[in-house]
Amino acid sequence: MDRIISFFYSFRWQDILDITVTSYILFRFYILFRGTNVFRILIGMTILWFFQRFAVSLGLVVTSWVVQGVAAVAALIIIVVFRNEIRSVLQARNLKSLLWGFSYKTVNTTIEFIVDSVFNMAQRKCGALIVFPGKEDLEEEIQRGIPWKGVISNEMISSIFWPDNPVHDGAAIIRGNQIIEVCAILPLSHRSDLPSHYGTRHRAALGLAESTDAMVIVVSEERGDVLVAKDSHLREVKQKRGLEKKLQEHMGLVPKKKPFVRKESFETVMAALLSIIFITGVWYNVTSGRDTLVTLRIPIEYKNRKPAMEILQRSANAVSLDLSGSGALIKSIKPDQIQVSLDLNKAVVGNNSYTVTRENISLPPGILLKSVYPTEINVELDVTIKKKLPVQVDWVGKLPDHLILVEAQIDPQTVEIIGGKRILEKISTLYTEKVPLDNLKGKGNITANLALNPASLKIAPGSKEKITIKYETEERYPESSKEAAGKGSE
Repeated sequence: MDRIISFFYSFRWQDILDITVTSYILFRFYILFRGTNVFRILIGMTILWFFQRFAVSLGLVVTSWVVQGVAAVAALIIIVVFRNEIRSVLQARNLKSLLWGFSYKTVNTTIEFIVDSVFNMAQRKCGALIVFPGKEDLEEEIQRGIPWKGVISNEMISSIFWPDNPVHDGAAIIRGNQIIEVCAILPLSHRSDLPSHYGTRHRAALGLAESTDAMVIVVSEERGDVLVAKDSHLREVKQKRGLEKKLQEHMGLVPKKKPFVRKESFETVMAALLSIIFITGVWYNVTSGRDTLVTLRIPIEYKNRKPAMEILQRSANAVSLDLSGSGALIKSIKPDQIQVSLDLNKAVVGNNSYTVTRENISLPPGILLKSVYPTEINVELDVTIKKKLPVQVDWVGKLPDHLILVEAQIDPQTVEIIGGKRILEKISTLYTEKVPLDNLKGKGNITANLALNPASLKIAPGSKEKITIKYETEERYPESSKEAAGKGSE
């Protein structure tokens, strides 16, 4: 169970996209090449691939090498031997049908063949006369034509009524799925109320319908109309569905759903599922190799710290993570894909101790955590306050022996500081950065930064960040210097 959970947990969104795209490509190969010799060879190569992986799992080095070589040769054979078949499949389709179309095999019934043929001839204005006997015998009503015994097809019906065919003027008699007779002569109707544009075919169809229970289809050569004669009536049919319904009623057939379409749909769904299963197995086989170990140092991110509190110090700024996973995943991992975070929402003033666990670490799917160092992180927090402190210059070095510092004015004399309460309570004076005395001469101004210690202290908005020091120096022994200068002149 743990292995199954680990298997699904190891999925990245890239893996899902990878499996989906590859599965669809494999599914499209099935749709395009099913029923061809190429498809059968591909099935054989798939079996070879499974056998090769099985040999590898058993450690059969030579066997796996031989099977792999046979598969490579078979791929070459497919391209060379079946290149014409492959080309015909690809050339017969546009880009949309290659990527999306579904080519179901069309299996027409006898009635569909007849209906298609009739309307095709009507479109070409090719005259036709087709008889469908009922229960009554037609031997006494029609003059025998030529026995045919041909299986019904579009091409068969069209060729019978082709104008250059010697038998095209007579009637074709259809029983079941066979054309049993052609060039048959039918009795003519003697009705005087028929339209003037009705020709011999129309009168022959109506004449047989008046004397028998047969149904006759007429295709007008002049107008391209399709008419049906039955029970002394001759009616025009404009749609294929209408003619198909009349034929079904005459033959006593009940319209049924096409089981073939349902079968094709089921096979298509199964092919899609098998494609996904197969590609997922290949993905798992490729990515589930021997685990690879790696150690990464990841900085700690502190979240949900209260605005009134600040971090004074922490025992570690980063942790070392020992990670494992498949070689492919480990090589693709980047440090910025991993996060180590500690929630400071419940932290209090003072020292807080946290243990780094798997819940604190965000890892990419498929990567497992082996160990963490250090596992315990100490974070010291304090409440942030403001405090105004006097500023003092931090002099270093020594003035020359003949000079003394008589004045040193600081601007500003106080600065407001933001920092932890516990730290600021211990600080009574702020110092500048070290200012050397060695180079002071006469008088002048010096600018110095504040030395904020610890670094968590900040200067409050509105306070000056730099301190200006106005200084003045004088000679230490001015009179003795003048006397020494007078003696030197004598």
